[in-house]
Amino acid sequence: MANSIDNIARQARQGSVAAIIQVLNDKLAHSGVRTRAVLENGVLQLLCEAAKAEQLEQSSLVERIRQILESLAPRNIHRVKINSRIVREQQLLWLEEINRDPESQLLWSQDITLAKPNFLKRLAEDREDRKRDVEEPAFPQQTVTSRFEREQRQFWRGILVGGLGLSLLLVVLGWTLSNWLGLKLSNPMQAQTPKPAGSVKPGSSPSRDSFADAVRLAEQASAAGKVAASPADWLALAAKWQQAGDLMGTVPPTNPRYKIAQNRAALYRQNSEKAQQEAQKRRGQSY
Repeated sequence: MANSIDNIARQARQGSVAAIIQVLNDKLAHSGVRTRAVLENGVLQLLCEAAKAEQLEQSSLVERIRQILESLAPRNIHRVKINSRIVREQQLLWLEEINRDPESQLLWSQDITLAKPNFLKRLAEDREDRKRDVEEPAFPQQTVTSRFEREQRQFWRGILVGGLGLSLLLVVLGWTLSNWLGLKLSNPMQAQTPKPAGSVKPGSSPSRDSFADAVRLAEQASAAGKVAASPADWLALAAKWQQAGDLMGTVPPTNPRYKIAQNRAALYRQNSEKAQQEAQKRRGQSY
């Protein structure tokens, strides 16, 4: 059980919305408050529900949530909008309902900005997480690549490609300058002359396709759902569905599959919430 709790905390620090919800629900269980969340445009939209309005007293609840989130310091999450309402029937598309009519849906809402985590503390936590990842290779979270990690890999890939392109340009300039000065090179560097952009065959270096990547993740999540057993398994599954939904949400309006992408983004987020509920259910059974 301790390992499962540690795994959830690690996922929350890495920015997993499903893990953040699990931590919040554990911390707020004694007050009768349950939470749900979705990441939208870089803002963590958080819904707090309870049976009585007194349980959702704004100042104390906001401060408690701020303390929990700042202790986690989830990666790439700095802005949070806290919404509250009396508990009602399950709504998978609760954010859309709130945005459509906030006055009748909510008791109150408040935006907060999380304090930046201590750099040395974050460095130590990242080192400890990497150490545990090596010691626990079978942990399901390792199959889920965070958006931050993807961006980091793309950044360094861009640096590498840019460096190679610059080196090739310098070689060509040197060769041209030598010819201009009348110097003969023993080995002309025609083979290193870059091909014009028009000579590159279509599809030889395809750009990232968010729609296809999201579908691929969804297929992996669907397969993982057939064998998920422990709360950690379901939590990792929820994170994967959430990631697929977020990725599908990045498909631009100019894409001919934009409307399909919007529908699937909502569906994938619904699946994420269902997986979160299953993780909570199995967590309660394990006590």
